[in-house]
Amino acid sequence: MTVSPQQLDRPWWQGATIYQIYPRSFQDSDGNGIGDLPGITRRLDYVASLGVDAIWISPFFTSPMADFGYDVANYCDVDPIFGTLEDFDALVARAHQLGLKLLIDQVYAHTSDRHAWFARSRSNRANAKADWYVWADPKADGTPPNNWQSVFGGPAWTWDARRCQYYLHTFLKEQPQLNLHNRKVRDALLEVAKFWLERGVDGFRLDALNHGMVDPKLRDNPPAPDTGKPRTRPFDFQLKKYSQSQPGMIKFAERLRALCDRYGAIFTMAEIGGDNAAREMRAYTKGEHRLNSAYGFDFLYSPELTPEAVAKAMAQWPARKGVGWPSWAFENHDAPRAVSRWCKPRDISRFARMKMALLLTLRGDPIIYQGEELGLEQDEIPFEFLKDPEAIANWPLTLSRDGARTPMPWEDAQHGGFTTGDPWLPLGKANRARAVEVQEGIADSVLALTRELLAIRKAHPALCTGVLRILEATGNLLAFDRSANGNLVRCCFNLGTSTISPDRLALDGHVLVSINGAIPGRLPAYSALWIAR
Repeated sequence: MTVSPQQLDRPWWQGATIYQIYPRSFQDSDGNGIGDLPGITRRLDYVASLGVDAIWISPFFTSPMADFGYDVANYCDVDPIFGTLEDFDALVARAHQLGLKLLIDQVYAHTSDRHAWFARSRSNRANAKADWYVWADPKADGTPPNNWQSVFGGPAWTWDARRCQYYLHTFLKEQPQLNLHNRKVRDALLEVAKFWLERGVDGFRLDALNHGMVDPKLRDNPPAPDTGKPRTRPFDFQLKKYSQSQPGMIKFAERLRALCDRYGAIFTMAEIGGDNAAREMRAYTKGEHRLNSAYGFDFLYSPELTPEAVAKAMAQWPARKGVGWPSWAFENHDAPRAVSRWCKPRDISRFARMKMALLLTLRGDPIIYQGEELGLEQDEIPFEFLKDPEAIANWPLTLSRDGARTPMPWEDAQHGGFTTGDPWLPLGKANRARAVEVQEGIADSVLALTRELLAIRKAHPALCTGVLRILEATGNLLAFDRSANGNLVRCCFNLGTSTISPDRLALDGHVLVSINGAIPGRLPAYSALWIAR
């Protein structure tokens, strides 16, 4: 019998599987080549059929789209290209009818430079919102106030002639940094959260949360040690000691959690990156008064998947009282498709199956990015079609974010059934051949396997919330036990291209899952085995 988190004696989100939707690329309903909210609503039956528990929708708020929605010009409205507030309400209602929880992004570290708050703030130094953003005088020689660098390249400061000061932007210059040291800014952001809570959302994914406060003294960052790895951005040459990760953000997280608690079981999940991400994620989720979960970049930018890397990531989240609950993603809208990073093209089909089995057995909440259940690869986008400002700035030394943002393939047709017009990004032929319509009804497809794995996961509490104990993490062999209330599932994976014969991992039980020919005592290339006792 399948048991959902809602039926168990735990919060719905603990052990839940989350499906991320990038709205520009999911489904276009009006033929303009850009996905929208009605398009998402139209496809929710498909999402529910996977067996996931929640959807997370990337930003759809009013925005000039310099960073495709992560530059918010109005936190409390829908950008016309995505629809209307009424469309959003219909989406919430349909998701709840289907038993899906709905999470939305909240971007609190910065706004668009078109936001009314910033327009007021930059007008002069004496207005009511003058210190709602991070402003600073130049040095005596007119240069920026310190050495901080932006993620997208160049100084993190832009001169504004209206105030004769620099303003801070960790990302694009069109994304000025909010000053969350200001109580009025924090209050305003909590009102934003309240607006969406009142509309029925079930939780928030909190974008770049540890960027929300900077050192008030604006001290220079120290240089980062040279690890020998190529560094294509000035941002990578510094330790971000003063430009992010300030302790005051924890208090803001506590206030947000308290607000969400007033609305019931609302899920809060922070995105945390940086030099000390693991430590910060645990800090943001420690105890019962902070955020519910956090995820970082353990796997999202990793050039390879190794047993050692998985074991290290799991060790950071022991099942102890007071330690928070992690979430895991192998790919998303900001990171290249995992199969294109972790295996050769000829192995994509086998690898995608094994990878999904691994993601769904890690202790925490797995996040499936749209199309991951189809085994999509990174689309190659010619330079002239690139939209991603980071990819354009760092061409050709990056697997662009655009390659993971191409339209969802619903059919093996010219534009994948995504739109009747011209799509905002081209969809590659290889991914069209992996379309939902192609895989539906095929018993050994990646899509069918994903549904099977999710159903098995839900039926075994050990896989949802159980303790994880690493048994082996050497060479290409990864093995661990998941256990809860006397029930145990042994999970074995071969992350390499040669067969492994791990006789020492024999278990008296029955096989729940066998992928790519795995049997007890023999794991072929890129295979997985779940055994229940």
